[in-house]
Amino acid sequence: MAKELINPPGTEEIYKNWKFSQAVKVGNTIHVSGQTGFGPDGIPDDIEGQTRLALQSLERVLKEAGASLSDVVATTVYHTDMGEIGKAQSVRDEFFKENYPANTIVGVTALALPQLRIEIQAVAIIA
Repeated sequence: MAKELINPPGTEEIYKNWKFSQAVKVGNTIHVSGQTGFGPDGIPDDIEGQTRLALQSLERVLKEAGASLSDVVATTVYHTDMGEIGKAQSVRDEFFKENYPANTIVGVTALALPQLRIEIQAVAIIA
């Protein structure tokens, strides 16, 4: 099976400079790179804002690949502060309302940029 690199408009510099795709689609499976709370206006100071941006980015990458959040079967969420899981979960509930994907939560000491507090990676399967 051929793999298709998924890089929505506006992510070209990430592909070029950081040398990774936002997602890779193989057959009906999409592996989405970790999405963070980095947006067009920078990085919000709060976990809710960062979580919302990360999930909006995830949604955008999936759409570019021909999928949606309802196709997500698993997520891995990286937190720099495990005490913020509840706040992040409240935002996640806005995006995943039912048929919840499998989920793994991992505490880490740092992410790619010091201001980042959350990163969300996902696997989706288009039915």
